[in-house]
Amino acid sequence: QVQLVESGGGSVQAGESLRLSCKASKYTTDCMAWFRQAPGKEREGVGVSCMTTGNTYYADSVKGRFTVSRDNHENTLYLQMNNLKPEDTAMYYCATGFVPGFSTFDQRRYTWWGQGTQVTVSS
Repeated sequence: QVQLVESGGGSVQAGESLRLSCKASKYTTDCMAWFRQAPGKEREGVGVSCMTTGNTYYADSVKGRFTVSRDNHENTLYLQMNNLKPEDTAMYYCATGFVPGFSTFDQRRYTWWGQGTQVTVSS
């Protein structure tokens, strides 16, 4: 079992930056992902870091603005969010684990989830 704790959310103005953190209770080689869910919308994948491939994947909506990084010594996943927009407003969740048969941005792939941290961007 892996416990995940997100932090770093807050309220900012459009164009500003935030850095989210996700601390895992133990080391994992599984992909670690950021998802977000806005009110009335489905949860969507934002960015994923996969150690086994060495690749990082991004949703088209955040490419060039968001950066996912991973500190394996600290068992921590980060999401640097720059040039934030009002449409980035959502609850942001960290996830890890592996359920075979689902793609990288499919939430069903991930076993363990954090409680979320709220990001609010005003115009």
